[in-house]
Amino acid sequence: MPVQHHPARHSHHGHSHAPQAGHGRAFAIGIALNLGFVVIEAGYGFWADSMALLSDAGHNLSDVLGLSIAWGAALLARRSPTERFTYGLRSSSILAALFNALLLLVAVGGIVWESIERLIEPAPVAAVTVIIVAGIGIIVNGFTAFLFMHGHSDLNIRGAFLHMVADAAVSLGVVLGGLAILWTGADWIDPVLSLVIAAVIVWGTWSLLKQSLTLSLHGVPRGIAVPDVRRALERMPGVARVHHLHVWAVSTTEAALTAHLVMPDGHPGDRFLAQVQQDLKDRFGIEHATLQIEIHRPEADGHGPECPLEQHEHSHEGHIHGGHHPHGEASHLSPQ
Repeated sequence: MPVQHHPARHSHHGHSHAPQAGHGRAFAIGIALNLGFVVIEAGYGFWADSMALLSDAGHNLSDVLGLSIAWGAALLARRSPTERFTYGLRSSSILAALFNALLLLVAVGGIVWESIERLIEPAPVAAVTVIIVAGIGIIVNGFTAFLFMHGHSDLNIRGAFLHMVADAAVSLGVVLGGLAILWTGADWIDPVLSLVIAAVIVWGTWSLLKQSLTLSLHGVPRGIAVPDVRRALERMPGVARVHHLHVWAVSTTEAALTAHLVMPDGHPGDRFLAQVQQDLKDRFGIEHATLQIEIHRPEADGHGPECPLEQHEHSHEGHIHGGHHPHGEASHLSPQ
């Protein structure tokens, strides 16, 4: 049987899952605020000779770039499908989330490098200036994070939110470090604090990196267990077997599925297919489901051989079981 397509189910391509218009304003405001603050913080960082302020400024600069990339991806995600990009450009949101995670880690690398150098060669720090400028940073980054409070189901928006929360945390740490320097006079607190902040950023970024990397490799999105999906399909009336089951992410908010359903009693009709799609959407959040119905009855004439894709799967599984992970392991790639 040919693959069953359902245009009505896919009429939302290119618009219903795109980021809300309010996120466009959030990106614009966040980029403007952070870019202005980077200039101020870097200037005072050099003047106060504070490694913590300069590190925070560098981190904020990476966030300006990260927000710009995330905004660009959000705009691309709204593009309609074309004959060349049949799903549109919504997968750009996955690439943006991955790039943002990598960008954060690169920024952390710079912070760690400079902090170690400052530990080797300590320098006096203008603590009062550090406290005031970092305090402004808390306000700027905290407000920007607030703009992205809603929309965490979108990994791209979540990445932007985590950027801003991380920056607010960095600024708070710098304030506390400045207070500690005023209290004790120990200038080594400044670079040590930068190293602690770097560790916190890595801890908070690791989950984003794993999820975005998984999605970029067509891994199963977080929250979807392939064995559960398979069992749900096998329990549908008339379904004897399910094979060639694949689940992957179309974007940071959408999942797609293809599956072959073996139904010896014959084609169940469009109503059955629509019901399966609705169940997949309600139970697993899978909105792009493409199902192929196959009738394998060896005793009947005219049905032809079994699906060659199933034979290929069996051969592939036999090879994998010979020394690698089982086929079902793909569902474990999703970070928990």
